[in-house]
Amino acid sequence: MDVRATLMGLLFVTMWSSAFTSATIAVRDAPPFLLLTVRFLISGGGALLIGYLMGQRIRIRRSQWPAIVIFGVCQNALYLGFYFFAMQTVEASLAVIIASCLPLVVASASWALFGETLSRRAIFGLALGFGGVLLVMANRLSGEVDGRGVLLCVLGLLALATATLVLRKASSAGNVLMIVGLQMLCGSLVLLPMSLVLEDWVVNWTPSLIAAFTYTTLVPGLAATVIWFWLVERIGPTRASSFHYLNPFLGVLIAAIILGERLSVLDILGVGTIMLGIYAVQRARS
Repeated sequence: MDVRATLMGLLFVTMWSSAFTSATIAVRDAPPFLLLTVRFLISGGGALLIGYLMGQRIRIRRSQWPAIVIFGVCQNALYLGFYFFAMQTVEASLAVIIASCLPLVVASASWALFGETLSRRAIFGLALGFGGVLLVMANRLSGEVDGRGVLLCVLGLLALATATLVLRKASSAGNVLMIVGLQMLCGSLVLLPMSLVLEDWVVNWTPSLIAAFTYTTLVPGLAATVIWFWLVERIGPTRASSFHYLNPFLGVLIAAIILGERLSVLDILGVGTIMLGIYAVQRARS
């Protein structure tokens, strides 16, 4: 892995980890599906405009469209939809720990669906990672935790894993901003009717909402997605997913600093176990 890819990966993982904290702040004052609908409309339209000004055009092969649509629906409408809704009652640190299991789920799915061979180290890493998740979950569930919110986070994780596996079929061929914009608009189109049916459009326009919404739209929403597409194309989904092993640590740390969320010894032990498990899986599969 070259130095540029490493630096971009570290930048991506920091942006991705911070998204849970900004989302927690935003959903305090606005409906989650409405927030995401507007966010994807702005981010998607902005990506298309910037891509057009850079000389990119929507020149996509017919075979690529299904992957783009599936990615947009799974990552944006399902993954983020489930997570934004869940974080009305679930702490940002717990949400990021669940989402950080992406490399473990991708590795398991690659073995189960595509017949990818896993070494003993990889199997050990999977067991270690899931053990860390169970440790954190057992510790958190012993207190007041919304079980429905946790379930929505798990469903969102499965949707994100599906998007990651599908992404390998959506090569941008130099039109990365166009593809990013299109998949975001797909998410917006799916979430809009859900918001109309399920939510009351009551927004409390506080400075914290404006700041959190602006940040989550431009940084985790647009910039991180572009970097993610670039990483997957440059180093492949397996190596790109390896950066996620930093997410438990960074996500929990950011939530603790900005939101003041609790952090117990068992949480730290569980996060460390998850990181070791993800690292073992990625080292084995590399």
